[in-house]
This record gives sequence, C-alpha cells and structure tokens, in this order.
Amino acid sequence: MTMYDVESGDKVRVGQEVTVDRYTTGARINHWITAICLILLALSGLALFTPSLYFLSGLFGGGQFTRFIHPWIGVVLFFSFAGLFLRFWKANLWKSEDGTWMARLRDVLAANEDRLPEVGKYNAGQKVVFWSMSILIITLIASGVVVWDQYFFEYTTIPQKRVAILIHAVAAVAIICVWIVHVYAAIWVRGTINAMTKGQVTGGWAWRHHRKWLKELVVGHKTANGSAKS
Repeated sequence: MTMYDVESGDKVRVGQEVTVDRYTTGARINHWITAICLILLALSGLALFTPSLYFLSGLFGGGQFTRFIHPWIGVVLFFSFAGLFLRFWKANLWKSEDGTWMARLRDVLAANEDRLPEVGKYNAGQKVVFWSMSILIITLIASGVVVWDQYFFEYTTIPQKRVAILIHAVAAVAIICVWIVHVYAAIWVRGTINAMTKGQVTGGWAWRHHRKWLKELVVGHKTANGSAKS
C-alpha cells in the first residue's frame, strides 16, 4: 500500500476511544491565519468594490486605511497559504478514486457513504477546493500587484491596470464562493471542525469519511513496530 497522503504528525491513538491525529498545531495555526486573512480581505475588498458596501471600511478605520491595508493582508495571505500548499499539496494530488467520487456526487449529498469509494486524507471535493484556492490566490496576488500603485504604478499601463482590476474582481468573487462551500462542507460533515480546532478526529469519523487514509495509518503504525510492511 502506497501511503501517498500520510503526513508527519498523523497518528492513530488507541485508548478507551480510538482517536486519530489529523493536523499538527503548526498546521492548524497556519490554517487559521489563512482563514482570517481571507475574511479580512473579503470585507475590505467589498468595501472598495462598490459604494453600497463602503460602510464596511469602518471596520478598518476608514477608506484610506482600508485601501492601504488591503494589499498587505493579501501579501500575508499569499505566504500563509504557501505554507499550507507546501504541507498538503502531495495529499491533494488527484487519484483514480477521486473521479469515481465525483461521479457519485449524488450519493455524497445523500450521505450514502457505503456507495462511495474509499478515499485518502482528502476527498475529491476537498481537493477541488484546495486547487481552486491555489489558482485563485496566485491570480489575486498577481493582479493585485499590477494595481498596487503605491509601489508599482510606473511598471504597468492604464489598460493593463483596467484588465487587472477586472481579473482581480472576478477572482475575488470566485474565491469567496469557494470559501463559502468550504465552510458549509466543514459544518455539514459533523466532526470536521474538530480536526482543525483540536487536531483530532474519532476513529469512527476517519473510518466513515477517509477509510483509505485510516488504513494507511494503521499499516504504517504496524510497520513502525516491525509487524507488517506496506
């Protein structure tokens, strides 16, 4: 068995109740910094996007400060998500079972887990979110630099800035939609939020939602004790 998505820190703990370590403290901190940045960027970006939402600038001390701080939050987001990308890109590579999972999306929505293929640490939906976020954040930072006149005004033309603003706005709307789907899915699948707050899930949760990953962990644990090989 190829343990393609078992990461350092993933571990099965056997006691009165089986629990599984899913995320390290560092990974959780990294995730929440990224999440906070996305929320702040959405609020400040919407304040700058349309006069009807300008009142949101009051959360940042007014229009001028909102305009100043928005791109800097974007820089923090970029590097924070880069940390997540380096941690999780390998576990998010597309596998054969992911296509089957997507083809049976109706069973996913109906919670018919028994009709779905066994998946690793992340299912196809989570992988779509991961790669969508990766592409959109790169798009946002690239287009944002083009219109960041405080530092890069002389390096781009007005037509280029207009195109960049359009791309930036479309990417921003798209990433807000992806973020909403991500949050909804985390709430919908009970036990998921515990993974990113406490770092652990129950053995039953792992067996039901990420059975292939759990099996990889168990095999790896046995290998470490010299009683099995993967």
